[in-house]
Amino acid sequence: MSGPLIVGVLVAAGVFLLLRPGQLRLVLGFVLLGHAVNVLLLAAGGLHRREPPVDGGGPESADPLPQAFILTAIVITFGITVYLLRLLRRAARRGSRPPETWDGGPR
Repeated sequence: MSGPLIVGVLVAAGVFLLLRPGQLRLVLGFVLLGHAVNVLLLAAGGLHRREPPVDGGGPESADPLPQAFILTAIVITFGITVYLLRLLRRAARRGSRPPETWDGGPR
């Protein structure tokens, strides 16, 4: 029961921050949504131990597929967060000029 509750709280906080004005809140909301996806993938994978698929003997092991999904989601979230921070930094450097004045005029 705690998994869905954590996902719900993270999604609610992330959406709340995304809808608030401010660039830092936008980034933090996106990061919280990324964490919610990671917890959702962890909860969907379950905590059941299974026998290895190739060799039937030996100790039980966890399913590696949800772990791979979570690792992939972490890397994607990190990459998009870095890109978003870079994009916001570039927008802040340009100031609040209208798009017509960017790089010498409209295209």
